[in-house]
Amino acid sequence: MSSYEGNSCRSCATPLPAPQAGSCGECLKERPVFSKVISFGIYKGTLKEAIGLFKFSGIRRLSKPLGGLLSGLNIPKADCIIPVPLEIHGLKERGFNQSLLIAKELSQALKIPLFQDVLYKKRRTLPQIGLSASERAVNLKDAFGVKRRLDDKEVLLVDDVMTTGATVKECSKELIKAGGSRVTVVVLARAEM
Repeated sequence: MSSYEGNSCRSCATPLPAPQAGSCGECLKERPVFSKVISFGIYKGTLKEAIGLFKFSGIRRLSKPLGGLLSGLNIPKADCIIPVPLEIHGLKERGFNQSLLIAKELSQALKIPLFQDVLYKKRRTLPQIGLSASERAVNLKDAFGVKRRLDDKEVLLVDDVMTTGATVKECSKELIKAGGSRVTVVVLARAEM
């Protein structure tokens, strides 16, 4: 499986049709809180199938090869890696946090400390699947919190799939409020918009 090499937004990694377009309409309208998104590929085909088996069929051993895909990307230096958290009920239902397992692999490969106890989900939210971009943003507003200060740390925020970006925007906002100096989002797959 090879990484996506096509045109994409320099901020949020949304695939773009034109090579001369540097930013998508959403990022031109409102600059994201995170510095940029680094994505391995587009959420379709074999990558989508592998993520689905990992996340929904509970095949945890896929975290190693999927995390390995991320470690091969051009990721900037950072002080810590923080996974997107699951709310406690979601964690009990799934049995594991897929973002945490991927983040562990990336942490080991890049020798960057994993901070798994900093970011947390404060409340239960509706599943994001099937919600529009505006509904996703409302659904996740103030859903995340931070347990301790980040003291000017550069953060790699890790998630499996980025669709509209509502989750990583909310997480990034909280990490910056907690003293993070920069948040770079690293995801396995970016959905086509």
